[in-house]
Amino acid sequence: MPFPSDEKIMETSRALVAQFHAMFGPHPGYRPAHAKGVLVDGVFTPSAEAAKLSTAPQFNNPSTPITVRFSNSTGLPDFHDGEARANPRGVAIRFNLGLDADGRRVHTDLVGHSVPFFPVRTGELFLEFLKAAYSSPPGTPSPAPIEVFLASHPSAMTFAQYPKPTPSSYARQAYFGVHAFKLIDAAGKSTSFRWRIVPELGVETLDDAESKVKDFLQHELASRLKEGPVEFKLIAQIAEDGDEVDDSTVRWPETRPLVELGTLKLTSYVYDSAQKVKYMIFDPVPRVQGVEPSADPLIEMRAAVYLISGKERRAAPDA
Repeated sequence: MPFPSDEKIMETSRALVAQFHAMFGPHPGYRPAHAKGVLVDGVFTPSAEAAKLSTAPQFNNPSTPITVRFSNSTGLPDFHDGEARANPRGVAIRFNLGLDADGRRVHTDLVGHSVPFFPVRTGELFLEFLKAAYSSPPGTPSPAPIEVFLASHPSAMTFAQYPKPTPSSYARQAYFGVHAFKLIDAAGKSTSFRWRIVPELGVETLDDAESKVKDFLQHELASRLKEGPVEFKLIAQIAEDGDEVDDSTVRWPETRPLVELGTLKLTSYVYDSAQKVKYMIFDPVPRVQGVEPSADPLIEMRAAVYLISGKERRAAPDA
């Protein structure tokens, strides 16, 4: 996973990581955002339709081992699962594709969260958003910096006001890829899409009074998996002509076609995963044949942020 060559991207990405540290405090060995999370293992089985749309190996092999990380927002590794600021929840899915000709492990990742869009279009605007939030602690006279920012950036206001209830389980939360990507078929045809994963159990949320135990989402998922697998459907929402594919603040109409790409079956909770999580760096860029990124400027920015923070984690002393 290489760093982007654009120095402006790198400068902004370093500033974003530093801003997360300022907001949540440095926690060596943990992610600066979505610090608290769990790992589960499982298998992905593609649908017949997936192979028609893409030559990617995960859509053409009979099945692919996967590792999935569910997480809470904030850079606080010991944050209460029931806190409102722990939403939106995050998900990262790694398709483990085996070894290449040189014996190196090959994978491709999906990264998303439980809100189907992003507050701003660029990394620079996201940095402004974080700085405004940081400069607006409780008691700040109105209009606080965050109020000024939201008033002048409608997409960020929409994101702030979007419902973000606490799920009863990581297994009962829907997750969305906010960026558009392209599926490339055997003839070279490109299909723009956004992905989402939908729980087979259905979505279920909690009232605040129901979420008092600090680590209830971790405990619930571990207990659930002891009883049997948990399944999600991987769905592609297909863009139509004229849809905005390079702006993650813009949602497509729900009338757009939905195509099932396959089933994610989660089978086992990864206990004592701290060391593995510390060294895993998920990549928003597909870097696999058959799937390509759009020109959304946030994709490369997020990849740089993840790589910078990943290298920081790996350099931290083991706990």
